Amino acid sequence: MKFKILGVLLLSGLTACAQLPSNKEAEKTGESADAEEISQQNLPKQELTAPILFDFLVGETALQRGNLDIAVNRYVKLAKTTRDPRIAKRATEISLHAGNPFAAEQAATMWVELEPESADARQTIAALLVNLGKLDAARPHLEKLLASEKEGVGNAFMQLNQLLARNPDKAATLKLIQQLAQPYKDLPEVHFAISQAAWFANQHPLAQEEMQRALALRPEWEIAAVHNGRILQRNSVEQAREFYRDYLDKYPASNEVRVAYTRLLIGAGDADLARAQIQWLMDKNPEDAEITLAAGLLATEMGDFDVTETSFKKALALGYKDTNAVYFHLAQIYEETNRPDLAMETYQMVKSGGRYLPAQIRYADLLALKGHLQEAREHLKKLPAANDQQAAHLILAEAQILRRTKAHQEVYDLLDEGLKKLPDYPELLYDRALAADKLGKFKILEQDLRKLIKLKPDNAHAYNALGYSFAERGTHLPEALKLIRKAVELSPDDPYIMDSLGWVYYRMGKFTEGLNFLNLAFAARPDPEIAAHLGEVLWVKGAKDDAKNIWRSALEKDPDNEILLETLQRLTKKKVID
Repeated sequence: MKFKILGVLLLSGLTACAQLPSNKEAEKTGESADAEEISQQNLPKQELTAPILFDFLVGETALQRGNLDIAVNRYVKLAKTTRDPRIAKRATEISLHAGNPFAAEQAATMWVELEPESADARQTIAALLVNLGKLDAARPHLEKLLASEKEGVGNAFMQLNQLLARNPDKAATLKLIQQLAQPYKDLPEVHFAISQAAWFANQHPLAQEEMQRALALRPEWEIAAVHNGRILQRNSVEQAREFYRDYLDKYPASNEVRVAYTRLLIGAGDADLARAQIQWLMDKNPEDAEITLAAGLLATEMGDFDVTETSFKKALALGYKDTNAVYFHLAQIYEETNRPDLAMETYQMVKSGGRYLPAQIRYADLLALKGHLQEAREHLKKLPAANDQQAAHLILAEAQILRRTKAHQEVYDLLDEGLKKLPDYPELLYDRALAADKLGKFKILEQDLRKLIKLKPDNAHAYNALGYSFAERGTHLPEALKLIRKAVELSPDDPYIMDSLGWVYYRMGKFTEGLNFLNLAFAARPDPEIAAHLGEVLWVKGAKDDAKNIWRSALEKDPDNEILLETLQRLTKKKVID
């Protein structure tokens, strides 16, 4: 029996859009092994009475018509009445399809009671209980599943954290994995699983201790070495460097570790040593398409685009399987190196997969930048959208193209139409709010952003946009400050949000506080809009030469920035700096 944790994980998503097998399909699916067969003699001796037949017909009819609540109720009732494991399984599937975890738990509990040797039944109830946060109840089921794995129990533990990752109580997750691990302490995968759980539970010393135990049991295990380096890096980059260096001395062919080491070097600013590692990877693996691509991606992080381009082309020549990914990355390099025609041509070589739509969106954007606005819009409209997310992304891409032409009314109308089809889509709400701001439709702006905050209470940009709008118009300033402080709490390192905080303090007449935060924002990102705000506060405080210097520098980078030019015109009556 194979322990299909990943299958359980997918099942526990409880998505109503999942494909539900028909009765005939359900009968055909399942394990073919003898242990999974439901013997006819073990089935209940249940007479097909009129009430049972009626419930069955009502349930199936409701299911076909999309009346999922009725279908769930009838099938759960049938499972209780018949005590038939096949009906209990069907009731579980329908409940999952309907997105009703509580009915699914009830049905799956019956299923595992009626068919205790079924791995499918036990996996399903375990996943449901985990998804509902009932880890103690899930534990005996997981113990039995692990015990049935025998030689495969190590791999099962490697997948266990993926199943348990949905549980928000990370301390409880760690406790459960430690309990499940007790009989298997001689397996390196078990210590790896404990280490990961400890890391997410913020018990970093335990995470390091357990990962080192995993490596002690299996010293050449690359993935454990990579994770050990990352754990060490939290406390000391130098310790992580030393570990990677020593490990590679012992196991020089450990490419995954060398890639991790190279990334650490890039992050630490050690460009020469990082380049040496990239060259080592390419020299020692001249016929390995995956390593060649990885070396190219590392070179990208350093801005060595010539090396990147050469590596990507070589990966294609070596037969790298995911050509769509390579073409997409290659097109990005062409964009980065200002070769738009070649980028467009290469984006069109992405034919399928998850990068197809992003590639086509980039193609349309480049087409618009070349002046072919209508052709770009038509290209986007012809692209198929497989789901709401893709439909929204296409609308947002077209809005971005229009926004560059300052066609604010068209942008607003496009997003307005999109929200009629997808009324609760966060990105559409946010973009329409910005478009409404350009048109002076402040009630719409406020309505959309408040709705977005309700839908996504952790969206820092929604709080910031609403607070900044109030500050810019000099209205609701106490609420503006509260909103922007919330945005800072959610995203403390965002210079644009820091700029908003400085701006609202300035609008409230608190110039010193405003100047402090604007200086912080400008130091983090010398953006023209931040420069406009910082310069204005300096100007008002009397530091006019400092203000002019900041504006002059910003104008050199972006001479057409609207906010910067408006600030200059309003304060100096000019759009240039003397």
